[in-house]
Amino acid sequence: MDQNTVILFTQNGMGEGPADLQQILTEKFLSINLEHDLLPAKILFYTDGVKLACQGSNVVNLLKKYEAKGVELILCSTCLERYGLTNQVEVGVVGGMGDIIEVLLKAPKVIGL
Repeated sequence: MDQNTVILFTQNGMGEGPADLQQILTEKFLSINLEHDLLPAKILFYTDGVKLACQGSNVVNLLKKYEAKGVELILCSTCLERYGLTNQVEVGVVGGMGDIIEVLLKAPKVIGL
């Protein structure tokens, strides 16, 4: 596990392409990193990114594997409330913007996807 790295998901997928391609890329990214044990210390989710950790997401099971390996997953409570997803969280912990800011400011390396 790379204790210096934090991954940031701000979209319900990766990139700017069609939604299905964004989902495919996210699944491949998470799968390959998991297979090679290239794990960040934390993964943060805000805005549309919170949808990745909620019911109906095609990557929830992968995220559960990350969590089981010790990766901390933090979801923005304001974003979940805005989208009406507070009761649909499948993985991770719900935190506030203060939690997200603290992680970002302390992280030596942040990768935004």
